[in-house]
Amino acid sequence: MSKTHLIVPDPHAHPEYSNVRADYLAKLIKDIRPDVVINMGDAADMPSLSSYDKGTRAFQGRNYRADIDSHLEFQDRMWTPVKRRKKKLPYRVVFEGNHEHRVKRALNLSPELDGAIGFDDFNFSDYYDRVIEYKGGTPGTKTIDGVTYAHYLVSGVKGLAIGGEHAAYSLITKQFTSCTVGHTHTTDYAVRTDVNGRRLHGLVAGVYQDYWSDWAGECNRMWWSGVVVKRNVVDGHYDPQWISMEALRKEYG
Repeated sequence: MSKTHLIVPDPHAHPEYSNVRADYLAKLIKDIRPDVVINMGDAADMPSLSSYDKGTRAFQGRNYRADIDSHLEFQDRMWTPVKRRKKKLPYRVVFEGNHEHRVKRALNLSPELDGAIGFDDFNFSDYYDRVIEYKGGTPGTKTIDGVTYAHYLVSGVKGLAIGGEHAAYSLITKQFTSCTVGHTHTTDYAVRTDVNGRRLHGLVAGVYQDYWSDWAGECNRMWWSGVVVKRNVVDGHYDPQWISMEALRKEYG
C-alpha cells in the first residue's frame, strides 16, 4: 500500500523571528492528511550555543531558554491544531540536527552545565513518535517505506557529509538506495534506475525558514525554502511535489 510523506526540512525556530510558518504546516497537514511527517532536524536554531563550536563565549542561560521556548512554540503551533481534529495522527519522526546537537557538545565541553541544559529540553517525545538521535558524531538514520532519511548522510572514514554540486546524485551513488537529507538548505533531486528496474531517488530537501540568516550572508540566496510532499511512496519510489514557502503563505497566510 502506497503512502504519502510530508518532508519538513530544517525549520530553525529562532527567538528573534516569527513562527507563523508553523501555522502553515498545521493547515497543510490537515489538508493533505499525510501518512508520515518527517522533521529533518535543526528544528531549533539554538543561536545561544553557537559559540560552543569554537569555545569563544560563555553560556548565557536566558538566551538558551529563549531558544527552547521558541522551538516549543513552533511545535505547539504545528501540532496542536492537528491533534484537535481527534483523528488518526500521521506517523511522526524527528531527527536530531547539528543545531540540536549543540546541546550535547556544550555539555561535553562544560559538564558543569548538566541540569541547566539538556537534550530533553526539546520535548520531542511530546510531538513525535520517533526521535532519531546522533550516533556518535554523525546523524542517525531511519528507513521508511524504502527511503533512508537523515539530517545528513556521511561518506568515507572521516564521516563527512555527502554534498557537492550534484549532491542528490552523490547520495544515490554512495548509498545505493533512495535517500533524503536536509542540512544544506539547498535543494537538489536525482533519479536513477538499478539493474532490476528499481528507481532510486536522491533528494536534498531545502529549508523551512522564512527569514534571512545573518551568519550566512549571500548564501541565503542559494537556499530553497518550503516543504516536499512525496506521494505514492512504495519501496523507495515516489512522486515528488515541491511546495514553496511563498505558495504556502499565499494559501494559508
